[in-house]
Amino acid sequence: MTSKKRIPNRLVHEKSPYLLQHAYNPVDWFPWSEEAFAKAKSEDKPVFLSIGYSTCHWCHVMEREVFEKHEAASILNDNFVNIKVDREERPDIDHIYMEACQAMTGRGGWPLTIFMTPDKKPFFCGTYFPLTQFKHLISTVIDLWENNRGDVLQTSETVLSYLSQTSHWDTNVQFNEAASHKAYTQLYKSFDTDYGGFGSEPKFPSPHTLMFLKRYAEAFKEKEAARMAEKTLVGMFLGGIFDHIGGGFCRYSTDRKYLIPHFEKMLYDNAMLAIAYTEAGMFDVGRRTLDFCMNELWAPEGAFYTALDADSEGVEGKFYLFTPKEIESILGPRDSKRFCELYDITNKGNFEGSNIPNLIKTGFLSGTDEQFASSCRQAVYKERSKRIPPARDEKILLSSNSLMISALSIAGRMMGEKKYITTALAVTDFIRDNMLREGRLYGVYREGLQRHPATSDDYAYFAWALYNLHQSTLDDNWLEQCKRVCESMMDLFMDDDGLLWLSGNDVTDLPLRAKNTYDGALPAGVSIAAEVFLKLYLLGGQKKYHNAYQKITAALAAELNEFPTAHTALLSASLLELRGGVKVELPANNAKFRYVLAEYHPFAVFRENSERQNSAIVCTREMCLTPVTNPDSLSSVIDRRAN
Repeated sequence: MTSKKRIPNRLVHEKSPYLLQHAYNPVDWFPWSEEAFAKAKSEDKPVFLSIGYSTCHWCHVMEREVFEKHEAASILNDNFVNIKVDREERPDIDHIYMEACQAMTGRGGWPLTIFMTPDKKPFFCGTYFPLTQFKHLISTVIDLWENNRGDVLQTSETVLSYLSQTSHWDTNVQFNEAASHKAYTQLYKSFDTDYGGFGSEPKFPSPHTLMFLKRYAEAFKEKEAARMAEKTLVGMFLGGIFDHIGGGFCRYSTDRKYLIPHFEKMLYDNAMLAIAYTEAGMFDVGRRTLDFCMNELWAPEGAFYTALDADSEGVEGKFYLFTPKEIESILGPRDSKRFCELYDITNKGNFEGSNIPNLIKTGFLSGTDEQFASSCRQAVYKERSKRIPPARDEKILLSSNSLMISALSIAGRMMGEKKYITTALAVTDFIRDNMLREGRLYGVYREGLQRHPATSDDYAYFAWALYNLHQSTLDDNWLEQCKRVCESMMDLFMDDDGLLWLSGNDVTDLPLRAKNTYDGALPAGVSIAAEVFLKLYLLGGQKKYHNAYQKITAALAAELNEFPTAHTALLSASLLELRGGVKVELPANNAKFRYVLAEYHPFAVFRENSERQNSAIVCTREMCLTPVTNPDSLSSVIDRRAN
């Protein structure tokens, strides 16, 4: 909220779009800084920490209902030191306090509401509060701080002590393929046979879980695993969670059918979903997803912005909704009738009196229906573009852009789309030129400045991006850069057990160092690191990378066995190890063999050998097979040995 009539607070000097949204609140906000904590200590005040992100609907609601109200702001300013954090800029801070919230309340979400001591130890956690409840809450906190300080401090010490425990698991448990079978069984039991997905609403896409099911199907010849993945991919595309007019996926579905989304669109979701659809051979959906990112999230600097908001004109989803009358004004009476029938746009409506275009009743379009719909979609998109759009978060994140490099590399390779490879190369160049300083990667870039040391997740995703770029170009330069990123990752983040701290050993402004081993909306960074380590070992035979992979699976064996569906990304990597995996050396400058790069070979890695001209060779860990001189037979040789 920016008004000349209002006096800005300290956030006006920040770069984060989320923090700038709060720069004119009457709340006396600080960014996360030593200045804020020093003030809290000197004035003996508790700290109120609010964490969110710029495209979060309920963050906007709480700002309007609470932080813009002088009656709340005056109480906060008199009794607390108030700190705002963008969770996307500082995922390390967010992770610590989200863990605290989940430990204390059993749930979490954003906006995240934390009350803590001046030494950063939380004693109360929650999420969204409307004004009346929030005023009652802060009154209670003030009373506790003034009259029951001992209890407050004891609670904060207990919470921090719990968070400081690096492992709650039996380290003697051995890892084996049983965890993958258990994960598949649990997913099978919770599968929604009608619409796809798992469990009840809300339904999150979780593309890494679908990618695991595809690999499980390949490894164990379990067709049902592949069917569940494909059913879910189809269900998500047909539903309103996919933007049928402009392409790309929304954050998650609030209902079982994937009809009604939470309308924010995140770069990282779309990157991972583009990979899942591409690997499943649903190229049209993959293209429309990537093209949405390139059309609407591309930054002129040469990378991708972070997200589109859920709201426009203060209303969630308004930008994406249509009535039959609006469609008729664009397409005319005859075409609008057919288009509305295809996309379930009715006078009754399917969302708050209007309509989310979807294909749940119609199914996949093909032939003349798709030709007709494609032409109409372009006209509707052009008209929709005249509306007031959702706000765009115009910061550039290393994590999301790294996932996009992987998505573009994989799609470019499998679809034969050179523009995707070209874009992946451009984004990689941008990161190297703008987000790397004195050998250290930074997590955020905006308006010419890189900010905040990158986390282990950032490093893992970027290493994965460089690996995927190598597999698509077979340029060993990317392989060498991948190794350098992995070396830095191990130096900055790896503990004695082989796991990764989320923050680097050069980050000093946190109350503790935490680890993130579970998959969430994105795969855990440590799981992606494990996959990269294993593939580097298969490509080059360096034992240190295999040892790094083995230490991760050994350290997490008990977690994998107890909660396997929370670790599907690591289980995907483990299937490569359990099935052996093969290295395929392709002849240099011989395009006849390269068709295998466009195929789905999850348990093979590829490299070009300049000494080979007219044959390829497939190597297991024990031996190399007879050279393959017939290009047409290479794919079947890979499949026999890799599965």
